[in-house]
Amino acid sequence: MHTHYQHISAYKTKDGSTIRELMHPDTHHNHNQSLAEATVNAGICTELHLHKKSEEIYHITHGEGIMTLGDNQFHVQTGDTVFIPPNTPHQISNTGSNDLVFLCACSPAYSHEDTFII
Repeated sequence: MHTHYQHISAYKTKDGSTIRELMHPDTHHNHNQSLAEATVNAGICTELHLHKKSEEIYHITHGEGIMTLGDNQFHVQTGDTVFIPPNTPHQISNTGSNDLVFLCACSPAYSHEDTFII
C-alpha cells in the first residue's frame, strides 16, 4: 500500500494534538500498527492520557518540548525518540515558538477507544 501526504486530512485526537494518519489499518489495510504525524502548536500541551493496549513510539521531526512519561519529565527536541509502554500516562508540551511535529507509531494501531484522558 502507498499513500500521498497531500491526500491525507488532518484531525484532532482526544489528547488535543492534530494528526495525519499516514498508515492505519482502517484505511490502508495493514494489520498490526499505525503511523501518524502529530502536530502540537506553540504553547500547547496535550491532555495527560494513556492507552491500555497500544505501545507508542514518538520520533520528534521538528521543534522542542517537555515530555511527561509516567513520573518522569524531560526535554525533547528534533531527532529524539521516545518509547511509551501501554498503561503509561503521558503528554507532550510544546515549549518552543514553532510547531512541535513528531511521528507516532502505535502497535496495535491507534484508536480513540483505547485513549483514556486522565
